[in-house]
Amino acid sequence: MFELLEHTADIGFRARARTLAELFETAAMALESIAVETEAIEPRQEYRLEATGEDHESLLVNWLSEVLYWMDGEQLAFHHFRVTEITATGVSGRGMGERRDPARHRAKLIVKAVTYHQLRVAETPEGWVAEVYLDI
Repeated sequence: MFELLEHTADIGFRARARTLAELFETAAMALESIAVETEAIEPRQEYRLEATGEDHESLLVNWLSEVLYWMDGEQLAFHHFRVTEITATGVSGRGMGERRDPARHRAKLIVKAVTYHQLRVAETPEGWVAEVYLDI
């Protein structure tokens, strides 16, 4: 699950999950739900997503930036995400969704970028937690 975090110029979220792979899936859904209404999105097609990074933080920023590219650049709306492989320096997975239809997938906020501002990825006794801020 995730919760929104307030910030003066950006918007953020805190995501929690049992595993690191689930954390990346949850963070991607948090990003999606900030940018677009998600209720009417259908999982019609599978899209391959990949990112690399030097550590968990850069890996998460690059993963979310890849998701944002597909959302904005390719005009896709994602129903859900599935991480199929995650290592110390790479993540790959799939986004299930469809072409964005403005009548069914109304825009909420324009997300310009995923930032490193106050970025945090940590393992806790309960699982994993991430705090991410988005430039809007």
